[in-house]
Amino acid sequence: MASSTIPLPNYATPAPASGPRRLLDLLPGTALLFGIGLLGKGLEQFFAWLHSAHHLPVPHVEYVLWAILLGLALSNSVGVPAIFRPGVATYELWLKLGIVLVGAKFLLGDVAHIGGLSLVLVFVELLLSLSVMTLLGRIFKLPPKLTSLLAIGSSICGVTAIMAAQGAIEPDEEDTSTAIAAILTLGALALFTFPAIGHALHMGQQAFGLWTGLAVDNTAEATVTGALYGDEAGRFAVLAKTARSAFIGFVVLGYAIYWARQGQAERIENKALFLWQKFPKFILGFVAISLLATSGFFTKGQLASLSNLSKWAFLPAFAGVGLRTQLRDLVNQGWRPIVVGVLGEIFIALVTLGLVFLAYHFQAAR
Repeated sequence: MASSTIPLPNYATPAPASGPRRLLDLLPGTALLFGIGLLGKGLEQFFAWLHSAHHLPVPHVEYVLWAILLGLALSNSVGVPAIFRPGVATYELWLKLGIVLVGAKFLLGDVAHIGGLSLVLVFVELLLSLSVMTLLGRIFKLPPKLTSLLAIGSSICGVTAIMAAQGAIEPDEEDTSTAIAAILTLGALALFTFPAIGHALHMGQQAFGLWTGLAVDNTAEATVTGALYGDEAGRFAVLAKTARSAFIGFVVLGYAIYWARQGQAERIENKALFLWQKFPKFILGFVAISLLATSGFFTKGQLASLSNLSKWAFLPAFAGVGLRTQLRDLVNQGWRPIVVGVLGEIFIALVTLGLVFLAYHFQAAR
């Protein structure tokens, strides 16, 4: 493994002197996110026009993929200047807002039906990810805390889970950077491999979305991968991924207790407070919007407006996925972490794929 720390792009927002100054700092990067997203939408419509009006054999590429490709091209060519980075970091905020608004498309009956199935599969996925990544980390002799970070990231929600665990298990900075780079690399690969596999297997929208939400680590990449397959697949990817994210506090707490007992992390005194601090609050918004939609609080027109708003929120989020992905991380992080990640992800993807097929076959048989 490479001994030097991996140079990941720093999109952290520096502490501003005042509220207005902070907003000004966010404007350039936020405008860049929306600009790339709108350009992607324009390219989608332009190619569709070429196909329909002039019958040219151009590929149909949705704005989701265009936004990612444009972000990738910019980030990996000229890079993202420092003035844009605070605003680019808001892509996670737009992603969570989009997920909350998507809740309007799920009635609680649907959430309970599919969510119950998701929870069973999420439990299986959690056990598999934690066990397999830990075993592979030991086989390839990775540092123990790097192995823990890879296990946490692959089982819950990628980079978010790794950052949540960083303060709890106190790993070396290099371990954190390596784990983040590995998870981001694997997430980028999923964007292109999962839809191809889904189409090859003729998977339905719900089945593919559920599989994506179970097998793709990062919330952003899982949402995008589902959306690339179709709107319905995107919604069910969000649902399954949200179910996984709900367990972040429990998993991080377990590892924090383990490393504290080893004398290599600070002891957790208030476990209930720790769980609340780590719990992703946007899940509560998702459930609240779903509850309001189920109760008939929204009219059909308002539901349509919320659906459009979710697409507008996802527009900059998808652009941010491309902007924060660094292709050079494929070679900068050494071979052992990426081998562990690839082997573990392939195993988890295959097992969850089989479980999804079995679950839907069982439901059809009933």
